[in-house]
Amino acid sequence: MESHGSGLRRVMLLSFCVAGIWAAYIYQGVLQETLSTKRFGEDEKRFEHLAFLNLAQNVVCLVWSFIMIKLWSNGGSGGAPWWTYWSAGITNTIGPAMGIEALKYISYPAQVLAKSSKMIPVMLMGSLVYGIRYTLPEYLCTFLVAGGVSMFALLKTSSKTISKLANPNAPLGYGLCFLNLAFDGFTNATQDSITVRYPKTSAWDIMLGMNLWGTIYNMVYMFGLPHGSGYEAVQFCKQHPEAAWDILMYCLCGAVGQNFIFLTISRFGSLANTTITTTRKFVSIVVSSVLSGNPLSSKQWGCVSMVFGGLSYQIYLKWRKLQRTQKKKKT
Repeated sequence: MESHGSGLRRVMLLSFCVAGIWAAYIYQGVLQETLSTKRFGEDEKRFEHLAFLNLAQNVVCLVWSFIMIKLWSNGGSGGAPWWTYWSAGITNTIGPAMGIEALKYISYPAQVLAKSSKMIPVMLMGSLVYGIRYTLPEYLCTFLVAGGVSMFALLKTSSKTISKLANPNAPLGYGLCFLNLAFDGFTNATQDSITVRYPKTSAWDIMLGMNLWGTIYNMVYMFGLPHGSGYEAVQFCKQHPEAAWDILMYCLCGAVGQNFIFLTISRFGSLANTTITTTRKFVSIVVSSVLSGNPLSSKQWGCVSMVFGGLSYQIYLKWRKLQRTQKKKKT
């Protein structure tokens, strides 16, 4: 009876995590698309300073993680010092900035699909640089994802979707997305090395360190350099409070979403988190297509199915590998 009760609690907690991640990031996606395509106010001006979103996100997540550490930390030491994140902070500043900037040139569904192909550069680097051998099913996953993204990019986008973009330019948009993935790869590798060197580092410590350096770099970029557009972004928000509200909600969604991701990984593991975030991306494309008026053709939906079919198969392969590992441990 007790195990049945604990099982029910786990199911309810998992459902809570799924709802939290989906709600936070799907709504954040809607806001991201709104800020990149909408014309604000009577003068119908676009919010051109998309890099400002990263600075705002860094500041909100920095404050959020500081509060979480003060509320939940047991006061233990041994975590990574704040200065160790400086290099990962650089790539974590440049990468997301490129991803958001891509929305000036390609649609939100195209951006989500391109950023879903993270496995491609990982496998390329693994095989070419480190000589890692992958299985045939793993190559099949990569083929489905790469094929789906490539075909989607080559198919004609609807005129309604193109008319919303600030400067339609598919090659530049996809190029920015793949550079975003490359920088993300370095960020993730550096974070992993930090947690290996400092095992007592918590998720909140990482969030604090990354966003501290992100805030410093973005402040210099937006306000310290001659071409920085920070003052123009602030002025735009003063003139168009609706945009300022959307930016605040965008940042809060990111902070809340990270909260649920940390909870999911700590209670259910990274595989469960990958499954939830992958399905969330698919739902985001559906929401963008239906609610935001970005109609996709039947061929484009076929490409979307290819990409998420490959990602789903990859998740299944990881699950099987995890099951075999657990069986070996038991025996």
